Amino acid sequence: MATVTATILLPDRAVAVTGKADADALWLAPEELARAGGWELKPEGLCRGSLCVPVRPGASWVRGEGTNLRVDLAGLSRHMGQPVAASSEHSAWSIGNAAADAADRLRSLDAPDFTLPDLDGRMHTLSSFRGRKVFLLAWASW
Repeated sequence: MATVTATILLPDRAVAVTGKADADALWLAPEELARAGGWELKPEGLCRGSLCVPVRPGASWVRGEGTNLRVDLAGLSRHMGQPVAASSEHSAWSIGNAAADAADRLRSLDAPDFTLPDLDGRMHTLSSFRGRKVFLLAWASW
């Protein structure tokens, strides 16, 4: 396995971490895992905020123990139901939101906030129209 400086593309940011690449797996030490996605190793498992994932013996996305512990970020993400696209050749991993998270947002009927220019270049933010009906038209030439 080669040591790489990898770019992790998350839904809200990009992070550079150092780890070991093996096909589409990216093995990270706990401190790099914390930088990559906010995961922290606790007695109850890998935790991010109040969410904890138990690490079962023999989990394919965990190797070693103690100071030699490594977690495959791609494997952990898949375990959490998140889509992963990896290119070890380019040292880039993209991790999306889990489908269950997207389904929760869709059930709320709240569109994500965004800002776009109109034809005259004036910027409009969707949240400024809260409480009013809005018609959005999307078009692409391709």
